[in-house]
Amino acid sequence: MQRRSFLCPNCGLLISLSEEVCPYCGLRAPAAKWRRLPVFKLLADPVPLVKSVIGVNVGMFVLALLLDPRTMGLVSNPLQLLRPSDASLLVLGATGTIPIDSYHRFWTLVSAGYLHGGLLHIFFNMAAFKQLSHVAAREYGCSRMFIIYTLGSLCGFLVSYLAGISLTIGASAGVCGLVGAILYYGKSRGGAYGSALYKQVGMWVVLLFVFGFVVPGINNWGHGGGLIGGALGGYLLGYAERQRETAFHKILAAVCLIATGLILAWAILTSLYYRFS
Repeated sequence: MQRRSFLCPNCGLLISLSEEVCPYCGLRAPAAKWRRLPVFKLLADPVPLVKSVIGVNVGMFVLALLLDPRTMGLVSNPLQLLRPSDASLLVLGATGTIPIDSYHRFWTLVSAGYLHGGLLHIFFNMAAFKQLSHVAAREYGCSRMFIIYTLGSLCGFLVSYLAGISLTIGASAGVCGLVGAILYYGKSRGGAYGSALYKQVGMWVVLLFVFGFVVPGINNWGHGGGLIGGALGGYLLGYAERQRETAFHKILAAVCLIATGLILAWAILTSLYYRFS
């Protein structure tokens, strides 16, 4: 028997294959073949997407340790526990004035967001990402959430580079991008819910910058740039209550996802070449 219905790739409700526009969420051409590609399926649901991003971060962290196992011993400072060496981080895509000015590795503005300098560093960043990404996906949609995350990370590291930071890494710039977008949403939406969300996430910003000034080595330039990039992304892309996600949003998110994957693949290949050559 020929199938005459399917689940809308945007809202997940059962609709007819003949529908030109989903009657529930308004998605145009829901049956288009390009929507069935794996990259678009991944962007259709925040749960597997968030798990994938966390998995890639953990994988890059483990690889950074294995490239120089001498750094895997226990240390007296818990913040330095399982800290990859600077050499490992550099070849894997850490960014800053050293990689960009000395080696012309502009692509590290993307790869640095998937590297971490210790066990606690990656734990807290991934815990914050997991919580905030679901909030952002609820208000902006999965595709726009990933665009904002990528834009926040890129802006954070670009500001860091312009500020003269020599070497920097971490997902916190992208996480701050999500914070900036949620702050914009809360302020723009207003009302009891918007105001409560704005105040709640605003406390994250205060604590983040207090922590950054108290603990040495925190990249406040990256945090500030991420906040600005995220708020700008939220403003330009719009949130779900004002505008539904469009094909443009999904294609742009797919470009971000594919570009990130290619850059990280290049970082892994070059790091293995330098390690074993």
